[in-house]
Amino acid sequence: MTIDNRDTPRGFAFALSAYLMWGILPIYMKAISHIPPVEIIAHRALWSVPVAGAVLLILRRVQDIAAAFRSPRVLAMGAVTASLITVNWGTYVWAIANERTVEAALGYYINPLFSVMLGAILLRERLTRLQVAAVALAAAAVAVLTWDTGRLPMVALILTGSWGFYSYFKKSLPIGPNQGFLLEVLLLSPAALAWVAWLGLTGKGHFLAGSAADTWLLLGSGVITAAPLLVYANGAKLLRLSTIGIMQYIAPTMIFLIAVFVFGEPLGRSRMIAFPMIWAALVLYSVPMLQQARRARSERRGG
Repeated sequence: MTIDNRDTPRGFAFALSAYLMWGILPIYMKAISHIPPVEIIAHRALWSVPVAGAVLLILRRVQDIAAAFRSPRVLAMGAVTASLITVNWGTYVWAIANERTVEAALGYYINPLFSVMLGAILLRERLTRLQVAAVALAAAAVAVLTWDTGRLPMVALILTGSWGFYSYFKKSLPIGPNQGFLLEVLLLSPAALAWVAWLGLTGKGHFLAGSAADTWLLLGSGVITAAPLLVYANGAKLLRLSTIGIMQYIAPTMIFLIAVFVFGEPLGRSRMIAFPMIWAALVLYSVPMLQQARRARSERRGG
């Protein structure tokens, strides 16, 4: 069976929609930044269940979830990925509430370079010289930030690490990405429901007890969480890996611009040095990918 490794307009539309949704997510999260991050995460998990469940009903793949719950191995892997995505969500929400959105953008810029390094260490994948240089340049940028501020950029590193390992372990799930996401939020739901119920009973919750805007925004958190993940999963299947690799810079670029020009977060001297270093590293990282795509196109024409 030959794999259709081509870009399609439908795939591009799906992927672009997902990255644009991720790009404007900080504005949504800023609107509920007065709500504790744990409460927001609980609602993100709870209200993602009906959205992801509806998608599987439409695709007629609900039986895959029933099979997953009968497999201890799949449940264990689902628990690992659910834990990692929870750390990622929590760090992201906290960063926006505490005016660290620029650092969050840095984390998502570094992420593809971290994934390359992870593949080299855990999967013994060979890196090109340009990829090695890109990883080294990203590490140097982190060192610049650490030296200037006197601390590691922990928000960026936690976001990078949690998403990188999430993607790595997600590949071990023997079910599709849509099914995997529903499994994750279903595993998170009991704890999330218990937390929301406890907040409601103690009068500390914002759902139904706070303003109408808070209630609707918490309800909508399921859509803004599930929609881009599910749309991206379907778009990725209809695009070449190199195209997805280049498009993944859309979201952190939007997050960076929103942080600086909408939220008014300061750049500072070290960030003005580190970000161009990261952008240069991403150019170095992208060159081999584009060269490989060009060779593949030439071979297809020649064949």
